[in-house]
Order: sequence, then structure tokens, then C-alpha cells
Amino acid sequence: MIAPSLSAVPQVLSTSDFESAVFSLEPRIAVFDCDGTLWSGDAGSSFMHWTIETGLLSPAAIAWLDDRYAGYKRNEVSELAICGEMVQVYQGIPESEMRDAATEFFHRRIEPNIFPEMQRLIAALQEDSVDIWAVSSTNDWVIEEGVKRFDLSPARVLAARVEVANGIVTNRLLDVPTDEGKVISLARAGITEPDAVFGNSVHDAAMLAIARRAFPVNPTPALLERSAIEGWPVYFPASVRPN
Repeated sequence: MIAPSLSAVPQVLSTSDFESAVFSLEPRIAVFDCDGTLWSGDAGSSFMHWTIETGLLSPAAIAWLDDRYAGYKRNEVSELAICGEMVQVYQGIPESEMRDAATEFFHRRIEPNIFPEMQRLIAALQEDSVDIWAVSSTNDWVIEEGVKRFDLSPARVLAARVEVANGIVTNRLLDVPTDEGKVISLARAGITEPDAVFGNSVHDAAMLAIARRAFPVNPTPALLERSAIEGWPVYFPASVRPN
């Protein structure tokens, strides 16, 4: 891949231009990443810290997860591995407790960070009967709770998840949608050519690339660079717009 020149920066869309670009597609299928795209911040790692602070995880589980997360920060543990392990660590806990924890966590820590522009966009797309999917490497308990604020059905959520047996969380992974895995998860759901895809991270790049039009939202530096290469205009909601 050829690196962009220092002067190669993607076009930044205003809110009105962003909305016009979306609706001019007349999309039938739209796919959204969640963390950083529908709201600011990383709900996955924040939930991990929340469950440590609130005592949901045992001291042994905390010690193991701390070690693995430190390895991830040192690039010794892959994105795929850590996203899966951050769900597996809850094995043995009743799923009802996980749902309750996700409800309280999202309300307290993430809900204030929802981008109102994205909420309005999804509401308008729903009025046009667009089929909307949420795809995330964060656990399904948090994402399914979060997308309630967007009136999205859990049936349209593809997130990191483990098998639940007799109401108890197991360590058997069912899905970890990140990087190419997001494309694979969508294909398994029958979505191979979405009209519009929205994402904020380089881990969304593969998913953005299969769209009829890609919409990087609140892009990280790595996705900004990729957007310049691909010619993808980018959008920043008001609360995170660079000065």
C-alpha cells in the first residue's frame, strides 16, 4: 500500500453535507459500528473497568485480565484475542447479572456520550424503512443495551458473544466481529453488499470497503490515513470535531 503524502488528507464533511451524502444513496441496508461511531469512547474497555470497580469479576479473573490487557497494550496480544477474552472472562456468571450490569453501566458511563447527529440520522433512516445493522467487537450485553437508544432490535446486532448455557455465561466464543471478522459476521447474516457503512476505526476498514459508500465517522488517526488513501470523505459530530 502506498502511504499518502503529508498533504493528502480526506475531505471533511459538514453535518448537512454528511446527511445529504447518506440520503442521496437512497440506501436499503446501512451498517454501523458502535464505539466511537454512535457514541464517543470505548464501551468495551470501559465496561471491563466498570465490572472490576463494581466487584462483578473475581480477584483471580481481574488478575488474569489485567495481565492480558497489559499485553494487548504492548502489542503482544492481538485485537481479535483480547476482544474475545474480554467476553470469556465473565464465564460462570448468570447472564441476568451481565444484562443488569450492562444496563447500569451504559446509563451511567456511555449514554451521555451518544452523538445526537447519529441518533437523528438513524431515526430518519428508519422512517425510510432502511434495514439497519450494528456491528461491534464489544460484548453483546453492552451493545444490545446501547442500541435501545436508537430503537434497534437485538436481532440486528452482531457483537462479541459467548454461548450461554442454562442461564450461565460460558467461555465458548460464538463471534468476535473485528477487522475482516466484521465482514464475515455480516456475510453470515446475509449482508454482503451494504449500501452505507459507518465506522470510526481502522478495525472497521474491511467493513467500510465492502460498502457502496463508506462513511468514516469520528475517525481515528489510522482511519484518517486510510480514508485519504481510499478517497473516503470523513465526518466529525460536533462534540468531537477538531478545532
